[in-house]
Amino acid sequence: MARDNAPYQMSNNTYADLVQQTFNFPQDGFETKDGYLQFNGVDVKALIDKYGTPMKLTYLPKIGMQIKKAKKMFDIAMKKHRYEGKYFYCYCTKSSHFSFVVEEALKNDIHLETSFAYDIEIINKLYQKKKITKDIQIVCNGYKQKSYIQRIAKLLNTGFKNVIPVLDNKDELQQLKKTVKVPFKVGIRVAAEEEPTFPFYTSRLGVRARDILEFYVDKIEGNEDRFQLKMLHIFLNKGIKDDIYYWSELSKIVNLYCQLRKICPELDSINIGGGFPIKHSLGFEYDYQFMINEIVGTIKKQCKKAGVPMPNIYTEFGSFTVGESMAHIYSVLGQKEQNDRENWYMIDSSFITTLPDTWGIGEKFLMLPINKWDNEYQRVVLGGITCDSHDYYDSEEHINEVFLPKLNGNSTEPLYVGFFHTGAYQDQISGYGGIKHCMIPSPKHVIVGHDKNGKLVDWVYAKEQTAQSMLKLLGY
Repeated sequence: MARDNAPYQMSNNTYADLVQQTFNFPQDGFETKDGYLQFNGVDVKALIDKYGTPMKLTYLPKIGMQIKKAKKMFDIAMKKHRYEGKYFYCYCTKSSHFSFVVEEALKNDIHLETSFAYDIEIINKLYQKKKITKDIQIVCNGYKQKSYIQRIAKLLNTGFKNVIPVLDNKDELQQLKKTVKVPFKVGIRVAAEEEPTFPFYTSRLGVRARDILEFYVDKIEGNEDRFQLKMLHIFLNKGIKDDIYYWSELSKIVNLYCQLRKICPELDSINIGGGFPIKHSLGFEYDYQFMINEIVGTIKKQCKKAGVPMPNIYTEFGSFTVGESMAHIYSVLGQKEQNDRENWYMIDSSFITTLPDTWGIGEKFLMLPINKWDNEYQRVVLGGITCDSHDYYDSEEHINEVFLPKLNGNSTEPLYVGFFHTGAYQDQISGYGGIKHCMIPSPKHVIVGHDKNGKLVDWVYAKEQTAQSMLKLLGY
């Protein structure tokens, strides 16, 4: 944690002073109590004392809080603009497939989005457990292999009437026609133009916008008794941001909807894909309500101008749903002063194996110490314990430096460091419970949630990975 343009070190200044001089603190989800950091009111130090580190921590109630937040903001925007379509919240399962995540999300009257054939097996399990009914809407995205098509068809053929396969390429419609025995609805993913910094001009996913009208007339129109076009879908990798690129791409898909709607009365929905950013710094600022107001207003304005009905709006929030519910907690094992400028704090795990996005795409997460807030601070580099030179964390979202409390040589309590809002994609990318770089084990995973009586309780979902389990996977 650091202050912009802060000096390298300020004597007689504590880490608490640094944070309070730099940010508004405490803030939602973060406060200190008796010198220890609280995460959504959870006593992290008590969990460390109980379970040790390294530790993955999931706070389930945050999932419902995020869903309710988005629903409320869309409701406000639609009332403000007198919007005539409906809003549908879908959870993007690829962000975190865990049963406890998906089931917690489903408590909030949402729908689901899938990306691959095996996602459909999750749908089957949820139905068997009576967590969903056949009325749930399931948006099936992704490039579809034969096994994916077959599973989608089985859902439709067995009464899941609100499954919407979104065509990623034109050939998928022909495959669906062969396997689906009942009338069904489809969506079409519109291939977005990539942002200017991307190495490619157009997304590899979806159908070219200029081909969609012709495709509809040639392959869908006149076959409404078998299949209907219900949805246009767009996904922007950079998410929903207030910039020219986002508004340009949104305007393109709304314009395409307006053209198609004039000849396709069954088309009634736009899926705006992409997601909202989440807080990766105490300095995070994003006006969610403003963006939603602008999205709803933009769609209404273009539809009114074209003289077509306003579509239903679908979102597929993954990171926004689950990202802020999780933290990774580490202990600092020791300090290494390698030269005059680099002071290393070595953690008891690895960034590459537990937070792969820090290594793969340079992602920054909200990082705060759990204890020692009353110590002076210093600039450090955090190092993981693999033998890989890239296993480190040396900057934060708001500044190209990391500041943490100084280690107290005579203290028996180590420094504990938390990386927060890590709940999306990290376990999926690192391979939960699989083989890890340098055989570093996956940390134990602790969940905090409400029991049947509404009491907040904690339990171990997964123990720390053992050597034996890894060796078995490796054939020993």
